[in-house]
Amino acid sequence: VQLQAYGGGLVQAGGSLRLSCAASGLIISNYGIGWFRQAPGKEREFAAAISWRGSRSYYQDSVKGRFTISRDNAKNTVYLQMNSLKPEDTAVYYCAALKGSFLSAQGLDVLSQPSEYDYWGQGTQVTVSS
Repeated sequence: VQLQAYGGGLVQAGGSLRLSCAASGLIISNYGIGWFRQAPGKEREFAAAISWRGSRSYYQDSVKGRFTISRDNAKNTVYLQMNSLKPEDTAVYYCAALKGSFLSAQGLDVLSQPSEYDYWGQGTQVTVSS
């Protein structure tokens, strides 16, 4: 199983980036996918997630209205569209996958916790200049 996160880069404040999380070795539609980020000297924090059937999406308050998570099951890929970027969005962004189950709901309380996830990608750097 491999998750490959890519699409990061350097952008000016107010700009946009689209991150991709491409999966191999698993069917991404069977997994909830989360995006987390870690800035230098800080703990990894939840940014956004989409439940395993794609019926619900969740966002950290600081990114609501600016970030949009979506999935393309045909491409086995999940995206994070980031608009109106701010310098405080600068971080390494990671995607992670959590196996879906009819026995347990994938709500925000679960999808926002890094310890719940089964697989992690390697991270992609996002730098927003002021």
